[in-house]
Amino acid sequence: MRKGKRLIAWIMAVVMLFTICVFGGNGTAEAAATTPVAKHGRLSVKGADLVDSKGNKFQLRGISTHGINWDVGSPYVNKKAFKTLRDDWGVNAIRLAMYTEEYNGYCSGGSQAKLRKLVDKGVGYATDLGMYAIIDWHILSDGNPNKNKSQAKKFFTTMAKKYKNNKNVIYEICNEPNGCSWKEIKSYATDIIKTIRKYDKKAVIIVGTPTWSQLGTDGTSNEVADSPIKGYKNIMYSLHFYASEWAHNEYLPAKVAYARKKKLPIIVSEFGLSPASGDGAINKASADKWMKLLNKYNISYFCWSLSNKNESASLLKPSTKKTSGWKSGDLSTAGKYIKKKYLARKKALGKKA
Repeated sequence: MRKGKRLIAWIMAVVMLFTICVFGGNGTAEAAATTPVAKHGRLSVKGADLVDSKGNKFQLRGISTHGINWDVGSPYVNKKAFKTLRDDWGVNAIRLAMYTEEYNGYCSGGSQAKLRKLVDKGVGYATDLGMYAIIDWHILSDGNPNKNKSQAKKFFTTMAKKYKNNKNVIYEICNEPNGCSWKEIKSYATDIIKTIRKYDKKAVIIVGTPTWSQLGTDGTSNEVADSPIKGYKNIMYSLHFYASEWAHNEYLPAKVAYARKKKLPIIVSEFGLSPASGDGAINKASADKWMKLLNKYNISYFCWSLSNKNESASLLKPSTKKTSGWKSGDLSTAGKYIKKKYLARKKALGKKA
């Protein structure tokens, strides 16, 4: 009888050891060391580079939702959708785009409580799946971020208090400032960074740049690289491009090179294959050049957008009703391109992915 008890105890010990080794001790497959966050931990900025918890250069391959304020964006904030992107597309990060103005915007009549809840759900799903998540204060028609600065302070106070212990949350504090100077953006950014740092001391913070995040007020200006924000760590600066925009292809690659030379940490928190409007002809040739350039510098990027909206930037066909588990026939031309490119990049990085 004693031998039988010892045998049962031995078997139980082996099973427990196996569970700990495979699932990290909490019994869930998502916590296994195969997830991006489990492998790379909290991210930080070192020089011009994003690095992981071990100090190794790291690249985010992300997808941005469309506006979660609307039905073209909100249905895709679900765990199965994010899991499909992680497992089938090689995506390691999600950007939750919440418009501040426009219809149903956070600062223009939308339900702030519902929008915060949806952001929380998105962060929760990403966390469960071991993915990184950008909380995006999606300025567009408001132009100057100072217009809704008081609302931004309240919002980021709430978010920083809630996620100060998360290793996977990144704050994007102004999507595409426009019609205002770098001096004005810098003033806003400094106040919001201070607000976040009261509670979250370490998270990466992304600062939008002039002229719809073009790193300067015109095609050849580089005032962001020449005058970055001082006194804070883990700050990055956004560059947005659309592959079918002549001016973006003509001027922005040189700005990337200049920023790298000046050790400015930049992140492409939004890009698309279409014109900047989100609709029109896509340009794969230009997109190829951009992907090659960004991969060369190990710059992170987030594609716009996870949606079935009837426009060419959408990654899903307008006829696609599924909100997860997409097959090739559900994807738009842009979606097929991005999936192929992301998987190829993941494969090329190997253990570094």
